[in-house]
Amino acid sequence: MSLTKTENELLNAIELLKRKQWVDLTHTFGPDSPHFAAFEDAEITTLFTHDDGFFAQRFKFPGQYGTHIDAPIHFVPGDRRYLEDLELKELVLPLVVIDKSKEAEENNDFVLSVDDILEFEKEHGRIEAGTFVALRTDWSKRWPDKEAFENKDTEGNSHTPGWGIAALQFLFEERNINAVGHETFDTDAAIDVRKNGSLIGEYYVLEQDTYQIELLTNLDKVPAKGAVIFSISPKPEKATGFPVRSFAILPEKIMKI
Repeated sequence: MSLTKTENELLNAIELLKRKQWVDLTHTFGPDSPHFAAFEDAEITTLFTHDDGFFAQRFKFPGQYGTHIDAPIHFVPGDRRYLEDLELKELVLPLVVIDKSKEAEENNDFVLSVDDILEFEKEHGRIEAGTFVALRTDWSKRWPDKEAFENKDTEGNSHTPGWGIAALQFLFEERNINAVGHETFDTDAAIDVRKNGSLIGEYYVLEQDTYQIELLTNLDKVPAKGAVIFSISPKPEKATGFPVRSFAILPEKIMKI
């Protein structure tokens, strides 16, 4: 039985994607991985071994653990969407990567501004509506060192980079993007959390009835524009978030050696 034109189109699309470069944007996590300070370490328990006929484990961890997705209900009360309510097509978006790794290395308290976005657009063109915008700081390179990831001073204050609230408002309200992601625990820079007394950037993002991906990695392997991000997770009932498998497909073909 021959394939229909539509079936051929799908198969051709799959073959095209497989010829491209794929980049895993997800950390492998375990009991010793960095995580939000208020959470306990993950626990992985063996339930059955191959001596029992099969190997099975129990996993215990908060929904916001490892590279993870936050649903709107995570921060915003009321009739807000849980993870299960996100549409599949929302989880596949054109990817824009704003590289501020040098700035974050020189100043661990770096906060992305509107001017930073405008400078990015001068070089790479206007950020298109409907995109996923990731902030690259190379903070992920500190993984899995908890101390380096938290980056606390002698007084116990963390120093980590993040999004400025004005930058987020510009992206969502002026550029009409769909979602954001970053390499740190939180949307907000640690210095802004202390100044504002709360995670106003994270609240703002989730108030837009969208999601965000935290603790991304390998953004240094992705171009500023042209890639597509996929963020796939299980579908637990009434979940505020969950570990996610995010990956990018790049526009370039795989190089043959």
